[in-house]
Amino acid sequence: MNSIKANQFILLFLLLFLSAIFFAMIRYFLMAIVLAALFSALAMPVFNRFERWFRGRKSLSASMTMLTLLLIVFLPFAALLGIVAKQAIRISRIAVPWVQQQILEPGAFDQQLRTLSFYPELQLYRSDIFQKAGEVASNTGSMLFNTISSFTYSAVNDLFMLFIFLYTMFFFLRDGKQLLAQFLSYLPLTRSDQNRLLDKFLSVTRATIKGTMVVGAVQGSLAGLALHFAGIDSALFWGTIMSVLSVLPVLGSALVWIPAVIYLAATGQYPQAIGVLLFCSIVVGQIDNILRPILIGRDTQMPELLIFFGTLGGIGLFGVFGFILGPIVAALFMTVWEMYGETFSEYLSEIKGDKPAEP
Repeated sequence: MNSIKANQFILLFLLLFLSAIFFAMIRYFLMAIVLAALFSALAMPVFNRFERWFRGRKSLSASMTMLTLLLIVFLPFAALLGIVAKQAIRISRIAVPWVQQQILEPGAFDQQLRTLSFYPELQLYRSDIFQKAGEVASNTGSMLFNTISSFTYSAVNDLFMLFIFLYTMFFFLRDGKQLLAQFLSYLPLTRSDQNRLLDKFLSVTRATIKGTMVVGAVQGSLAGLALHFAGIDSALFWGTIMSVLSVLPVLGSALVWIPAVIYLAATGQYPQAIGVLLFCSIVVGQIDNILRPILIGRDTQMPELLIFFGTLGGIGLFGVFGFILGPIVAALFMTVWEMYGETFSEYLSEIKGDKPAEP
């Protein structure tokens, strides 16, 4: 008996030790692997349909699934990204000279400032404000230029990570069911608990991506149109930025349209400023409050507060893709605690002195 326990202890030690070394080796690729697992799970219905068409040829079905995703998702996204990058460069070229001109010849802008009630107090710090504005504009332009320039240096790394993502996703599509079944067989959980965790994982992943994409597209499109009709240049760029920022609950697109309202008011375009303020606060702002709980909370059965902290915490911990991973971790956290409460219900009732519920 002691020999058996010693062997089990040694085996457990080797398992933990080698697993730690293995994860240390692949830590640089973990995000690409996790994203490949998520997107392959979402693309599995498409793979299953191709598998039926091609009579069980898994490699061909996985290849056709990847090609379909490339044509439907990645190529349009790349085209949109190119347009947005072009407008970003254009904005940088326009904004910096404009601010510098206001510093040298602040007449028109100064006339707008004179209409403000607190202009006498503002006049005391006028030179400092324009100096800081010039520094901010110059630094912003330099940062944008450096970011675009550094892309050439990071392009090889980005392409390599994209290759890792696509290569891993192909094998997850082809062999994912067998890999998942083998992994679940090692977990000391009942089949019902395994299915429960797996169903929660898939439902939260689908709902989070679907809800975030829908909310972002609607908010960005409507707010971008509002800025376009208000006369703000490069509305497609700002609309795209608002779509990306919409992953942040509550704040999101307001980080763009509120400064736009301030800019319109400061330049004397009061009707446009009031129009953008009313439209974005009443219509665009309420889209997040209405659609996000419906698209995410309904499918995941998660409280809205848990979605909020899961999203923000996920972004803080995992970076840009935390808006997907954060709610998944929060949902699994909630599910595991529910399983704990059900498994140890009798013991917990005993501790509290309650009578166990009748079956």
